[in-house]
Amino acid sequence: MAVTGKASLADLRRTITELEAELDKRTAERDEGLAREAAVAEVLQVINSSPSCLAPVFDAILEKARSLCGAEYGVLLTYDGEVFRPAAIHGAPPAFAEMREGIRPGFGFTGLVRGERLLHIHDMAEAAAQRPDDPVPRRLAENGIRTQLAVPLRKDDKLLGIITANRREVRPFSDKQILLLENFAAQAVIAMENARLITETREALEQQTATAEVLQVINSSPGDLTPVFDAMLERALRLCDGAYGSLFTFDGEKFSAAATRGETGYSDWLRQSVPFLPPSGGLLDRALKGEDIVEVADLLEYDGIRQYSALQRMVELGGYRSLLNVALRKENTFFGVITINRRDKRPFTDKQIALLQNFAAQAVIAMENARLLTETREALEQQTATAEVLEVINSSPGDLDPVFEAMLEKAIHLCSGIQGALWTVEGGRAKVAASYGNTPEFVALLREHARGAPNPPEAVREIMRRGCVLNIRDLIEHELYQRGDPVAKGAVELSGVRSLVGIPLVKDRASVGAFMIGRREVRSFSDKEIALLQNFAAQAVIAMENVRLITETREALEQQTATAEVLQVINSSPGDLRNV
Repeated sequence: MAVTGKASLADLRRTITELEAELDKRTAERDEGLAREAAVAEVLQVINSSPSCLAPVFDAILEKARSLCGAEYGVLLTYDGEVFRPAAIHGAPPAFAEMREGIRPGFGFTGLVRGERLLHIHDMAEAAAQRPDDPVPRRLAENGIRTQLAVPLRKDDKLLGIITANRREVRPFSDKQILLLENFAAQAVIAMENARLITETREALEQQTATAEVLQVINSSPGDLTPVFDAMLERALRLCDGAYGSLFTFDGEKFSAAATRGETGYSDWLRQSVPFLPPSGGLLDRALKGEDIVEVADLLEYDGIRQYSALQRMVELGGYRSLLNVALRKENTFFGVITINRRDKRPFTDKQIALLQNFAAQAVIAMENARLLTETREALEQQTATAEVLEVINSSPGDLDPVFEAMLEKAIHLCSGIQGALWTVEGGRAKVAASYGNTPEFVALLREHARGAPNPPEAVREIMRRGCVLNIRDLIEHELYQRGDPVAKGAVELSGVRSLVGIPLVKDRASVGAFMIGRREVRSFSDKEIALLQNFAAQAVIAMENVRLITETREALEQQTATAEVLQVINSSPGDLRNV
């Protein structure tokens, strides 16, 4: 009985010890579970409090993972499809500092890129010995990493990054620790997706707001493109992370800087350099020839930078590295280019390119609106001027002087001219029928020429002889001035004329005079301006014809009246010839 009692007591003590051990184990498991739950809750709280900022989330995840997984240090890396870059590091040795610039998939990580569930290296030194040609495991082992666990951050089969836990001793991670790190990886993915969605929503809202603001400027400035282009560039630079922007318009021959924003020195230089011809094969020439998007990731590595001095000057003055050109185009019509530059070497994203394309479409809309408004205003001004001239014709049926003066003034005003003269030929002799805006010295020269020669000046004579328009872009370069024609030299030296247009007055296929309109800037008269002047020329011929008909009618009436008066005297004095 005594022996049996002692055995029962020993069994009881053993049972109690086993129960206490089981209790301690379950207590430890409970504490671990509570710690995991608390860690998960804390991380979720950080995610909720920092929905768009990933740095505190990654820091919290690494700190909890390192603590609960028994690791000395950990690293969370993001992956852009080519390079891994550290987003958070906890307690890492010097080897991890080298990763700041990013590392490409290599030792171990290649399997994670291919889709493997995890990477678990029990002994880094052993792995280094097995791969003597790979410096990565050797360097990690030399920096104290002996056991490493890496878990991918994956969303819908897309690798977003990797989280690692590292130990200085050879001690593999348990299944629970692996599951815990996978759980933290899932939380990191949730945080990244939340941040992505918030960023995309904010960017979309910013883009919509910018678009709405630009449209508002377009509506409030329907005929003025300057505030539209300025507003557009300001928002494009802000949303595309640009340092400098410009909007070039194209007139069919040359580019002009319609708006610039950013570096003052470069903006001043650019304004002094326009208008300019696009160099063949250059970035603007590529847009002109049909490329809607022209991007250069690094201007210093661009082959054409040494060929195009303007581009090289841009890099020198502004320090620009990345460039994006988006064409302003509607159907087959090219209007210009929007240019955005960065000082750092960084490609533009698809969203930024799409945003700039949207601004380009808005710029075209604004330019088309301005064109339509300008054409409408010009048409109204032309109709008003025509009506006013017709009113002068009606109010002065037999007097051409006020008609010609009104006609010449309206024509010069509508064609952006500064001066002009209307020549007519009567009885084989030329005369200045009207003059407007000329200096007294030049008027005296014209009238002296008319008194001294039966023919008009050579330019007028050539227009009348050929019956066609004379459009001189720069009078100084024309043969008349070069030969020393006195009227041509007087126009330049006495009235400051540089561009000149001549329109014949044609009646029955014969020229009876000409309009001569000049402007001080070197700019050819457009087809629309020439058509307007031809309309005034037709009106002048009508007015001259009206005066002729009125004069002939008055003369015929005077003759008939005289005849009737003589017949009346004959009837009243039939036998007296002296009165008749």
